[in-house]
Amino acid sequence: MSKKIICLALGAMLLALSFPADAQQPTKVPRVGFLTANDFSALAARIEALRQGLRELGYVEAKNIVIEYRYAEGKPDRLPALAAELVRLKVDIIVSAGPQSTRAAKEATVTIPIVMAFDFDPVGNGFVASLARPGGNITGLSTLAPEISGKQLELLKEIVPSLSRVAVLGNSTDPGNAQVVEETERAAVALGVRHLYLDVRAPEDIETAFRAAGKGRADAVLALSSFLFISQRKQLVDLAVKSRLPAIYDRAEYVEDGGLMTYSVSQTDLFRRAAIYVDKILKGTKPADLPVEQPKKFELIINLKAAKQIGLTIPPNVLARADKVIK
Repeated sequence: MSKKIICLALGAMLLALSFPADAQQPTKVPRVGFLTANDFSALAARIEALRQGLRELGYVEAKNIVIEYRYAEGKPDRLPALAAELVRLKVDIIVSAGPQSTRAAKEATVTIPIVMAFDFDPVGNGFVASLARPGGNITGLSTLAPEISGKQLELLKEIVPSLSRVAVLGNSTDPGNAQVVEETERAAVALGVRHLYLDVRAPEDIETAFRAAGKGRADAVLALSSFLFISQRKQLVDLAVKSRLPAIYDRAEYVEDGGLMTYSVSQTDLFRRAAIYVDKILKGTKPADLPVEQPKKFELIINLKAAKQIGLTIPPNVLARADKVIK
């Protein structure tokens, strides 16, 4: 009997000792893929916003979350291979930094959740069934705000009261371009401004467009959202200054690189909010059950150096509304 008791006691002791061992087993650290057509320098502020959003939710990079960054360095044709690489790494989620990245990720996997940091028209692009009910493995944030071009024209009219013609630079191959052009035309009519649309499909078309703007006696330039433009933003900014044309852009990067003004959706806010999607998905929510959200924050940034270069004085009431002024 005593031998049996000793065996039972020994077994109980071994069982008790096994619990701490189990408790010490390392928990799986989630791995998130980040896919972009740009390079790090073009997205530094947005990447930091994503990291900040994750930190606010308790995720510390390299401690309890790993982010695998893949940059196409301005060469979109590299995206499919980079997306396939993230799939081979078996990341838990892919955060896509734009429509081209989302497309590459979508073609690489139908099972790994994809969080769009932004997309102009997720439904039109075929990424989600609807904003309210995405379906599939993709969800995230939309920059769908076609009325923003009307506000941009209003701002141009405020800083150039004599504005009668505006050159609108767009890329007809970009998703959602036609919708924004229509909205811009309506806004131009309402403001009594003539609308000169110039289609820019390749880098070599940019200089041609500015020559056409000059021949068309444009008083200002409105550059619509386009991956081509952001990748060639220095050329756009320099040509606007050389042509002495006030120009408004759709992203802060243009103004930081010497452009005059931007009124746009806050991209950093979208990337920070993308972290919320990452958190919810890691905690078990399916992408199909997470509605695509639209922009909540807009920003006006003005570069006074650029204004001085073209001999333009920004009215005090416009400066007072700016979220940021570069001097």
